[in-house]
This record gives sequence, structure tokens and C-alpha cells, in this order.
Amino acid sequence: MFLGHYGLAFGAKKAAPRVSLLILFVAVEFVDILWPFMLLFDVEQVKVHPGISEVTPFEFVHYPYTHSLLMGLVWGVLFGLCYWLLKKDVRSSVVVGLAVLSHWFLDFVVHIPDLPLTPFGSQKVGLGLWNSLPLTLLIESIIFFGGIYIYVKNTTALNAKGKWGLWALVIFFIVANLYNVFGPPPSDSIPVLFVSFAVLQVIVLALAHFVEKNREGVSILGKS
Repeated sequence: MFLGHYGLAFGAKKAAPRVSLLILFVAVEFVDILWPFMLLFDVEQVKVHPGISEVTPFEFVHYPYTHSLLMGLVWGVLFGLCYWLLKKDVRSSVVVGLAVLSHWFLDFVVHIPDLPLTPFGSQKVGLGLWNSLPLTLLIESIIFFGGIYIYVKNTTALNAKGKWGLWALVIFFIVANLYNVFGPPPSDSIPVLFVSFAVLQVIVLALAHFVEKNREGVSILGKS
């Protein structure tokens, strides 16, 4: 899942208005940010296998430290704890911790049975929504645009940058997703994959930071 993760991050702004959009994006994608490093150092493995599902050509061979349910819980607790140590905001810390954990559950819906439950066992699960391209696009779009709707309702633009910056981010997501789904298969070179994932994350996080600088929470404005 790609758009769905970010849709959840947009929607989480209502539950945690003090948390920046950038942090929420990092939280929902935290394990996917770690994953390329695990690939680069051969701790986890992936293969490019066109046709393994209708949506993605990736065969996730071994990724228990980033994408198992148990480690998702561990990363969520650690992320939430770090946020609490920095901000001393319990509610926001819980939300960002749950956002990290949410990654596994959204992946569970779309992945074929390749998601491990723990780093120690062999059982793997996944509902396999990726076996249907139309259903995948429908479900992801509902989560993504639903999250944007919640975000827009709970924030307001401080200037023109806050308006067009948000829609530039949305358009970037849509174009990137269409390329991922309908574009050519990615390279099977791990260094090339690492660089492409890194560039994607840098662009997304930079745009999120730009948007957040030029928008403000409605509830915060109401108290000023």
C-alpha cells in the first residue's frame, strides 16, 4: 500500500493536531524508511518478480525486522516513546506510535501472504488485495482522499502557498502511484532501489514540511 499509508497520516492530523504532517508521514512510513537500509546491508531481501501480483512486481522474500507484526509493535512503542521524551505530550505520542503500527495492518490488507507475524517464525499472512488492481485502486483512493478531506477540514491555509502546496503534494502522490502501478518494472539492483526510495521519501517529506509551514490547525486558530 502506498497512498493508503499517507491518507491515514493526513487523517491522523485531527487526532493529533500538535503533531506536524512531516512527523505523521515519517510515522506511517517508518518501516518503509528503514527497509531500504536493511536491503542495502543484506539484512532483508527482495526480488523483482513481474506478475507475482497484479499491482506490484516486488517479491518480499525476507523482511521480518521491518514488516513483521511484532516488530511493528516494537517500532511503534519506540517511536512513540521518543516523541514523548521530546514533546511530553502523551496523546500525540500514542497517535504517532499507533501510526507506525498501522503500517502493518494496512499492508496486511493488500499484500499476498508474505507478511511475517514475528522475526522468529515462518508463518506469513496477507489478504491479497494486490491480486485485484481495480479493488486496490478503489480502497487506496478511499483511504487517501478520505484522509485529505479530514486534513482539509481540520486545517486552514495561512497563505496561497498553503493552498497550492497541499494540492501539489496530492498531485505528486497520484502521479507517483500511477507510475508505480502502470510504469515499467523497477530495477533489481539494490543500490538503485535504495536511491529511488530515498529520493521519493526526501521529496514527500520536503513537500509535507512545506505544506505544514503554510497551514494551521483550525482548533489552534480558534484558541488564538
